[in-house]
Amino acid sequence: MKDYCFKILNLKTSQLLWLLMFFIIQSCEEDLTKINQNKKTNFASTVIHNGTIIQRDSGVVKVRFKAPLIEQYELIDSPYIEAKKGIYLEFFDKKNPKVPGKIWAKYAKNNIKKDFYFAKGRVKIITTEGQTFVTETINWDKRTKKMYTKDTVFVSDKDGNILVGAHGMVAKDDFSEYTFFNNSGSFNSTNLPATSK
Repeated sequence: MKDYCFKILNLKTSQLLWLLMFFIIQSCEEDLTKINQNKKTNFASTVIHNGTIIQRDSGVVKVRFKAPLIEQYELIDSPYIEAKKGIYLEFFDKKNPKVPGKIWAKYAKNNIKKDFYFAKGRVKIITTEGQTFVTETINWDKRTKKMYTKDTVFVSDKDGNILVGAHGMVAKDDFSEYTFFNNSGSFNSTNLPATSK
């Protein structure tokens, strides 16, 4: 009888130990979950120093991009690529395939999911037609093919014409059309069309 009682006691003791271990492990998992919630996941998964990226279409260069530092953040809900030390970009179009347009900026960011680009810090754009745009920030929505800014934009062309858009602009991304807000400027009178009386 004593042996039987001892076996029951041992069985219950071992079950009690298993139950106790289960609760200890469970509490450790909960603590790890709390700790992992506070961990930073927004760190660069890819880092490129002195990077050059070339995009081609049927063997023809369409874009040439250079940056001293390119960081890709892809372990977050809204992945993005950032160039914290500035960019230089050349783009080629069908109208003038031998002369590239150029873009400089001190900082740039690309929201990958939205296909949206942002640049800031003395942004300078030279189109393939020779127009120069200078502003502090520029946004490019690749899906709608529009570029825009609310900052002052200074535009000059090869004929010496100067235009200032004090409250920004909206433009097609190929600069074939653009609208300036609260603009003023000076134009070379020889290039202005004659007005009839």
